[in-house]
Amino acid sequence: MSKLKLGDIRDDKPVKLTVELPAQVHRDLTAYAEILGVENGQKLETTKLIAPMLERFMKTDRGFAKLRKERRSSSP
Repeated sequence: MSKLKLGDIRDDKPVKLTVELPAQVHRDLTAYAEILGVENGQKLETTKLIAPMLERFMKTDRGFAKLRKERRSSSP
């Protein structure tokens, strides 16, 4: 079993967004969904990966976390 950065995909109430992706990013996202689906024994829609990927990216971005914390502490 490989070590992917994403685990199980939560089923949460979504907020609809429309985005345009470069073709290569879409192909990679589709391949990621296929691999993760095989790893977890489930069929995944490619679109279901976008939110967890963004969430993980933001959680692991130390610069973002620092600035967010500073902004929260300076807000009234």
